[in-house]
Amino acid sequence: MDIVSRKRMMLFSGGANLPLAEEVAEVMGVSLGALERSRFANGEIYVRPNESVRGADCFVMQSHCEPMNDNIMEQLITIDALNRASARRITAVMPFFGYSRQDKKVLPREPITARLVGDLFMTAGADRLVSVDLHTGQLQGFIHKPFDHLTALPIITDYLTERIEGPTTVVSPDAGGVKRAERYARFLDASVAFVYKRRDPVAHNTSAALDMAGSVQGRHVVIVDDMIDTAGTVCNAADMVRAQGAISVRIAATHAIFSEPAIDRIKNTHIDEVIVTNTLPVIPDAESLDVIQVLSIAPILAETLQAIFMDSSVSEIFLGENA
Repeated sequence: MDIVSRKRMMLFSGGANLPLAEEVAEVMGVSLGALERSRFANGEIYVRPNESVRGADCFVMQSHCEPMNDNIMEQLITIDALNRASARRITAVMPFFGYSRQDKKVLPREPITARLVGDLFMTAGADRLVSVDLHTGQLQGFIHKPFDHLTALPIITDYLTERIEGPTTVVSPDAGGVKRAERYARFLDASVAFVYKRRDPVAHNTSAALDMAGSVQGRHVVIVDDMIDTAGTVCNAADMVRAQGAISVRIAATHAIFSEPAIDRIKNTHIDEVIVTNTLPVIPDAESLDVIQVLSIAPILAETLQAIFMDSSVSEIFLGENA
């Protein structure tokens, strides 16, 4: 008997960042798969696909944002449901990977929760993971299956190229982000500097900018980071480079978490522009600020998912910058 195999792609989304999933589906020319989502009286999450997924190549998109644990659990349950319904391959797409900062032990008896989250997705039945601008690249090593690490660098640098004219310095707000700053600098034909930051190992989201290596006087400055949470790190860096004679100060980060008191800090810091993407839903207080510019990551996600479905190269999309 001759059987003709025809690949079928299905894209599903949790409820955390539905507008992004809808935009990705529109770019790809597909419809979002229908999911029945509800909760039991005690808060347990229930998810069931409303159509057959047997033999399909399924992608499950979910941004890990507040409520973080509920959104991760919803994605895990969706993957489990698809796995039990005989999906051919399941790819977990998390534009922002939750718990990514807990990737190593700093104090005795600390968990490595980023590894735990990865293990949960493998146990649920994911065959592949996709994320954007991980906090550290070593997270890929926690997973024993393919892990595609995307970057918003092309989108952000294209935007910055149109906005900045003149000598430019890309600044990392801490020593750990220097490689990221160097990648941005190559695209912007800029020099690199970094701020020496000391973080309190006990108190979360607490840091101080102490000194800076590199020159910013008379130059346009772009401070780059993977995320803006409470904005303490980037705002401290912005104050420092402004005090050292920067002409303009912009902050560019992929993930706009904007936990309190991020918006107040941005309002009270002399920043020309804050560029973020929609990997996470941007809170209304941030959208109302003229200084904040939100770029869409949908084109990159759509092109990547299409490449995975067609079994073609993902790294070619990013010219190797997504390692």
